[in-house]
Amino acid sequence: MIERKPMARAVNFEAVRRIALAMEDVEESTSYGTPAFKVRGALVARLHQDGCSLVVRTDFDERVELMAGDPDTYYITDHYRNYPWVLVRLSRVHTDALRDLLAGARRLAAVEKRRESGRRRGMRGASGR
Repeated sequence: MIERKPMARAVNFEAVRRIALAMEDVEESTSYGTPAFKVRGALVARLHQDGCSLVVRTDFDERVELMAGDPDTYYITDHYRNYPWVLVRLSRVHTDALRDLLAGARRLAAVEKRRESGRRRGMRGASGR
């Protein structure tokens, strides 16, 4: 089970920005018209359109653990039910927990880009180019 520290104070989006941009290969961008962070084009996290939550890449197992352990902080809407993302209430999340969550999201995004790159190379090799 992932242990999360108790809430210290609300995290604002500027704190999210500082944490995300301190990570390797993370760049600021937009997604669905909201501020976002990506690794070589793969979405890591974005500000939810409600302006109070962050949409963060995760896997289904971690999402279940997060939501079971702290449902006031971590949640999903019906839209995200079949996708590996979790919503995080910025007013409730502890900075250290957010840093860990974003680091994991960055790793997942980087792995996705490596897989995509490998598939493209394999396709070029198969076509004889």
